[in-house]
Amino acid sequence: MTSLHITNARLYRGDGNWLDGGVLVRDGVIVAVGPDDVVAAQRDGDTEVRDAGGSSLLPGFHDTHVHPPMAGGSLLGIDLMPVHDADEYARIIADYAAAHPELDTIVGVGWYGDVFPGGFPTRAILDAIVPDRPVVLTSHDGHGVWANTRALEAAGVAPDIADPLGGHFLRDGHGDLTGVLLDTAMQSLDAIIPSPAPGFLEQAILAAQHRLHSVGVTTWHDAAVGTSELGPDSLDAYLGLAAQGALTARVVLCQWWDRDRGLEQLADLEARRTSVAHTRGLVAGTVKIMQDGMIENHTAALLDDYTDEPGLRGDSFIPPGELATIVAELDARGFDVHLHAVGDRAVRECLDAIEHARASNGPTGGRHQLAHLDVVDAADVGRFAELDVTVNAQLLWARTDTEIVERKLPMMGDERAARHFPFGTLHASGARIVAGSDWPVSDPNPLWAVHTGTTRLAPSTDPHATGLALSQPLLAGESLPLGTALDAYTGTAAWIGRLETTTGRLEPGLAADLVLLDRDISDGRALDTAGVVETFVEGRSVYRA
Repeated sequence: MTSLHITNARLYRGDGNWLDGGVLVRDGVIVAVGPDDVVAAQRDGDTEVRDAGGSSLLPGFHDTHVHPPMAGGSLLGIDLMPVHDADEYARIIADYAAAHPELDTIVGVGWYGDVFPGGFPTRAILDAIVPDRPVVLTSHDGHGVWANTRALEAAGVAPDIADPLGGHFLRDGHGDLTGVLLDTAMQSLDAIIPSPAPGFLEQAILAAQHRLHSVGVTTWHDAAVGTSELGPDSLDAYLGLAAQGALTARVVLCQWWDRDRGLEQLADLEARRTSVAHTRGLVAGTVKIMQDGMIENHTAALLDDYTDEPGLRGDSFIPPGELATIVAELDARGFDVHLHAVGDRAVRECLDAIEHARASNGPTGGRHQLAHLDVVDAADVGRFAELDVTVNAQLLWARTDTEIVERKLPMMGDERAARHFPFGTLHASGARIVAGSDWPVSDPNPLWAVHTGTTRLAPSTDPHATGLALSQPLLAGESLPLGTALDAYTGTAAWIGRLETTTGRLEPGLAADLVLLDRDISDGRALDTAGVVETFVEGRSVYRA
């Protein structure tokens, strides 16, 4: 393999440290890092030399919480994510329906509730666009679906259907179904969702892979591998792509914990982990558990009542005692546990479960993490460091968008709003922080996320930035240092995926997983407009602008 010397770069060395110089790559491995003259002395006659022109060169980014099959699938079907306008949604849906008369059921993803009066769409809107076939559109956050009347009828969703645990069927002022189903209620439409056509999941993952490489991502954690409300099981698709050599990223498969099954599924999880063990680029030693929903849907588990709904505190999807038993069993069997916890009660229940596992099992070395953390009670902030629990932060969410200001904050009240996405406080308490996009919930661009994580403002180039998001920081004191935010996508992220001896830093002996940018970002001021020039995995170019 020809060697590559990238020269005249601003090198990110981790822990907030930068160095002017270059990186020498040979046979997919970094062999030298340092000043250009020192590195040049180690070149051989076959070395390709690239001048970075003073732009930044970083380790490839790790997205530690993302949904590529769902996100990639949206790129292949109805994708509402590129726009933020109800009329544009109607145009895209109508055009897609007209272009696909052969489809019995139309599906898609990507709507934002804040573009509609009252914060949610209605089935009447869809009925006017597509009256003759079921339409089921998943929200951008994956916690809701928007269905037309034909879809509700086809799925047998009766007008008097009761809300399930952890979900809601939204109703209007007359008590009629609006066509929006939240969290576990979405499962009532499963029977009419068409099974993916042969090869569709593979196509979706490859489409997502291209998009992720284009923003510098070389490793991702798929946060829902298994049959779930988020989609079908993608394990075989990943294995097939890896066998074909088509999977150019490294992937941590987070196996889905089925809340309808008990501990008997442990044997299945272990068997699936074993089936992946010798597949290059794949690992399956993490289990994903959903403990609550989201604040905007009133399904996040809170310690105190929702301010706008006295008496309502949301649902814990798994009883706390049962959750503690599950986490202890997984920890004892060598699994890392990745827990969805949005509300402060869910956060506490998940920390309690990990504390129980630590006490029951002793030092297993389990690298456990909690994702999202919209609200953390002050009494629990220090427990992350005490229990060695990692914060998985969605940095791009921490901003004053219209939906947050007008819909979410009134649900939380002033006291909880003052603890909204407390990433700076958690960092100051000694918590380890990694970052994930949760794409398609939000854009997968790590540079946008780092911009927001360090400023608590939306990127100027984000079409979903609304209201005060560009001008008024969301709790500016909760911003992170630039180095911490970059490490959350590089070295620290490599650690949570158990890849720290393979990748994540610009160090000799590690894989040449690299991202070359089009400018210098070391002062943190050009993050939201910076772009990727080229992405490398093991020295191989997997994306070039």
